[in-house]
Amino acid sequence: MIIGRNWRVTLLRAAIWAVICSVIFKIALLRVEVDGISMSPTYRDHSKNWINRLAYVWHEPRRGDVVAIRFSREDSNNGHFRTPHLMLLKRIVALPGETIAFKNGRILINGEILGEPYETQVVCDWNIPPVTLAEDEYYVVGDNRSMPEENHTKGRCKRGQILGKILL
Repeated sequence: MIIGRNWRVTLLRAAIWAVICSVIFKIALLRVEVDGISMSPTYRDHSKNWINRLAYVWHEPRRGDVVAIRFSREDSNNGHFRTPHLMLLKRIVALPGETIAFKNGRILINGEILGEPYETQVVCDWNIPPVTLAEDEYYVVGDNRSMPEENHTKGRCKRGQILGKILL
């Protein structure tokens, strides 16, 4: 920054820029740290990333997006995620209105095998019966499906629980 002849004006400009940057970071970006291996190898344990909280202002979440969501272990029995304090990093694999199932580790969307370019070569034996999503629900799951199905947090989430899309 070039310091002008009037130091008060320069100081005011610096303060204004600091406030603008602070507001942008507070509103638009959210810092997250991965805790666990459910998104390995795409995102490693303890890696730090940024979530773009404005990613879905102009369009809805898409299949394949990695998103931060609010989650509650207490509510996971009915397949929904909900809480203000815990966030999860997961990949969207099914969209509103679709029917999702797992058969021999493969994801089926409306009865068709989902092609996953991010899929790892790890053997997975998950079998989950079909679930049809409501018009405001998405189905999210981690990339590391070598974990036993019962140890993996996955399931339906409401659109309002999606905080944003990962940047890096």
